[in-house]
Amino acid sequence: MIHLICIGLEGTAEKTGVGIVDSEGNILASQGRALIPEKGGIHPREAANHHAESLVPLIKQALDEADLSLQNVDMVAFSRGPGLGPALRTVATAARSLALSLDVPIMGVNHCIGHVEIGKLTTGCQDPLTLYVSGGNTQVIAFDAGRYQIFGETLDIAIGNSLDQFARNVGLGHPGGPRVEELARKSHNYLKLPYTVKGMDLSFSGLLTAAIRKYESGALLEDVCYSLQETAFSMLVEVTERALAHAKKSEVLLVGGVAANQRLREMLETMTREHYADFFMPEMKYCGDNGAMIAWLGLLMQQHGIKQGIKDTGVIQRYRTDQVDVPWMEKSSRKLKLPAELVAKGAEANIYNDYYLGEEVLLKKRVVKGYRIKEIDDYLRRKRTKNEAKIMGEAKRCGVVTPLIYDVDLKDYSITMEKIKGSEVKELFSGENSIDLSEILYISRIIGENVARLHECGIIHGDLTTSNLILSKDEDSLVFIDFGLAKISHLVEDKGVDLLVFKKAINGIHHNISDVCFKAIIEGYGAVRDCKEVVAKINEIESRGRYTS
Repeated sequence: MIHLICIGLEGTAEKTGVGIVDSEGNILASQGRALIPEKGGIHPREAANHHAESLVPLIKQALDEADLSLQNVDMVAFSRGPGLGPALRTVATAARSLALSLDVPIMGVNHCIGHVEIGKLTTGCQDPLTLYVSGGNTQVIAFDAGRYQIFGETLDIAIGNSLDQFARNVGLGHPGGPRVEELARKSHNYLKLPYTVKGMDLSFSGLLTAAIRKYESGALLEDVCYSLQETAFSMLVEVTERALAHAKKSEVLLVGGVAANQRLREMLETMTREHYADFFMPEMKYCGDNGAMIAWLGLLMQQHGIKQGIKDTGVIQRYRTDQVDVPWMEKSSRKLKLPAELVAKGAEANIYNDYYLGEEVLLKKRVVKGYRIKEIDDYLRRKRTKNEAKIMGEAKRCGVVTPLIYDVDLKDYSITMEKIKGSEVKELFSGENSIDLSEILYISRIIGENVARLHECGIIHGDLTTSNLILSKDEDSLVFIDFGLAKISHLVEDKGVDLLVFKKAINGIHHNISDVCFKAIIEGYGAVRDCKEVVAKINEIESRGRYTS
């Protein structure tokens, strides 16, 4: 392999970064400079001016750190997106000018994947489930079918942005995350705030508004910061836990600027340990935006046959993580290994084999989550246990098959239920059982019909994945399970989110057949009730983005 040296330019938001990495994975230099406004948030034009002023000095500093000259550089890489339009265009112009003047190849890369790859390089993990948390992005990412798939993400604002907005509204300045963390350490008085998890997706806008209102109504700022942080981070760790239970990865990686928060690191590491997986996090200088991650990703792309010319280097403001082929990655054969007494371990509960009046049953027990404070944990476990038992009964009256419930213990947060003999739809769709595409599409249409029946009755499942559907052997019927996040709603928004959560779950782990599967699900849905309004809502929710032009 030819030894190459790549210089990477980063400038998707307020941080300008320049890094130098060689093709063996040695990080030779990493220099950065952040824009910290005197008041307010980050304005795209101010960020662009900051990059224009900072790039040349940072390139000089990086070359000095690496003890190199520009003539030693074999390649230029830069962030194509996602990011703020003016900022992206400024850095792209600089990268093109540098590549043309040096007469070397250029590579525009995806910023989010850069975070994952520098994390893998610096920690040694192989095939992780990644929680990526920053000012502009909140995603749960894992590799499957040749790409990094997005298992879950924020449906509105990113976690870093929400912390910054809160800090600005209460007079803490920018950046807000460190100040919120500092004040949160001074309190253990939890104030109840909205907790919004939608399958593997989540929403921060309602939480942000409620936290501001708490402060404005006279609550101590330390108490609000503590409550905001505990609620937001519990939501983040829970959606990561859901993705981990669905994808069965054995490694969890934390990246992004919000990884600087010690409490978030503790919570994610606790969850990972409870699921018998391994936790990884890069050094802090490689968690936030940096040029080294851009250089390294550019080298990976170059080494695996991806070529770009100047004409291919236009910026992409909404550059999705799952739009990029990653030919250098391979799916690990390592899977989570559970103790023998556990049938399954999900984000909601542990599942055990048991007997009830001589019948073989399953015991679903919502165990203590070590990463959540007691106030949040007790509330969620009790609420979801009651809710699940009630809505499973309601679903039956709507013509949707669910397991029989024999007992509900609210002291133990457990439900004793019928043991369904059959195959998880996840196994069927993953090729673990020999069924062909026509059978998969038939099952998909049946799924759609049943989801429509739930929605007709105003039931939003809240956690539709192929792991939560069983094809019963005894009755040859489709059985819906795991109603812990279910709720009653007739809002089109909630029905759209319910199906979009399902679409992402299918795409994340059944990527090769996800489009035809979801199309068949919508066909089945439309056979029971008119689906035009819901489909339009799904498209609208998908089009929402953190970055706008």
